Amino acid sequence: MSDLNALMDDLKRRMDGALESLRRDFSGLRSGRASPALLEPVRVEAYGGEVPLTQVGSIAVPEARMITVQVWDRALAGAVERAIRDAGLGLNPAGEGQTIRVPIPQLTEERRNELAKAAARYAEGAKVAVRGVRRDGMDKAKGFEKKGEISQDDIKTWSDAIQKLTDQYVKKIDDMLGEKDKEIKQV
Repeated sequence: MSDLNALMDDLKRRMDGALESLRRDFSGLRSGRASPALLEPVRVEAYGGEVPLTQVGSIAVPEARMITVQVWDRALAGAVERAIRDAGLGLNPAGEGQTIRVPIPQLTEERRNELAKAAARYAEGAKVAVRGVRRDGMDKAKGFEKKGEISQDDIKTWSDAIQKLTDQYVKKIDDMLGEKDKEIKQV
């Protein structure tokens, strides 16, 4: 039974990784509210290469529909503005010296639908990852059976436990998608 516990712990850890990845993906989807996570994927041309925005300035949310970026090096303010504009987020930053204001526009119905579809794609990717972890778990359980370490009755118990865990994680993913969908669609 300790083999089952070790296997289940490993599967839980890997499935949690899929959920965490989905959380990160969802945080990058704009829902009409300002969030520092919205600018995390932005990379700035600076110091002879591309660096994350968080390495050239600090991101703050002073209001519900405004993000500000305080650039530490005044010479990079233009590059930061360009990077935000070119990131494909539909944002139009305005520079004021070392501070860059990024107003978050209202989402159009069309943009809401695009974001909802993107959220569904991210959720489906997470489900595929969870199912892949389940397949690995089932393969390991069958390997134990082939070696004679567990009986056929045990393999049934193990596969039921693995399937139950998978179902729990798929439900968590569906719940997260439902929440994100509601957040995106609220006007």
